[in-house]
Amino acid sequence: MNKQEILKMLENVQSGAMPPEDALLQLRMAPFADLGYAKLDHHRELRQGIAEVVYGAGKTPDQITGIINAMRGRGQRLILVTRLSEEAAGEIGKNIPLQYHKTARIGIIGEMPEPDGIGTIVIATGGTSDMPVAEEAAITAEALGNSVTRLYDVGVAGLHRLLARLDDIMAAQVIIAIAGMEGALASVIGGLADCPVIGVPTSVGYGASFNGLSALLTMLNSCASGVCVVNIDNGFGAGFLASMINHQTITSKGKQHENALF
Repeated sequence: MNKQEILKMLENVQSGAMPPEDALLQLRMAPFADLGYAKLDHHRELRQGIAEVVYGAGKTPDQITGIINAMRGRGQRLILVTRLSEEAAGEIGKNIPLQYHKTARIGIIGEMPEPDGIGTIVIATGGTSDMPVAEEAAITAEALGNSVTRLYDVGVAGLHRLLARLDDIMAAQVIIAIAGMEGALASVIGGLADCPVIGVPTSVGYGASFNGLSALLTMLNSCASGVCVVNIDNGFGAGFLASMINHQTITSKGKQHENALF
């Protein structure tokens, strides 16, 4: 049950269209559902504005199917399953209509929303090998109602490739910079852009990159202001955070919106 649905229910109670007892019953049922192997947080959308997302790795297709059915049973219209293998997606898809994004390893149940963010999220990668993480971020952001521009293979080894897309960089509301190796892309973009930059280190690289640790430390030590960093290969976390930033607004009267950042 999302905020709009609860507000509508309370309005119905106020107008007399719904007995208070019926509203109380719905609210008592709302917090979570215990499936034995999972406890679904039905109040997450009410608290955060975004419903619970299923982490697919380590779960069996039957468990994921059970979670999806429980979510659909409570009226969740769009469901994301991250880190979903192609084999598991095939099994789940036998019983549930599922769109599978192979590169991103994301399964989506339901219709993708129209973008309603206040601007565009730009996603840039150092190299083509970073695309799986980038697509995880991009699909997540699009599923959360954002317009996304992809700038792939624009790493610092050929800086002219990035500078050729400077218009996109300057027009962004938030940028996700994804890179392995030494991870310098986040600092470079942070020095060009006037918006928040989310650095995502990837595990791409040779031995001394230590499976992304080198890129992580570079991004954490960025000399550019306005750069924050998520965990190694965490495209989902970056897409989620970018969406939150892209949905922050202030009312025309100067008062903070319920999701206001400033």
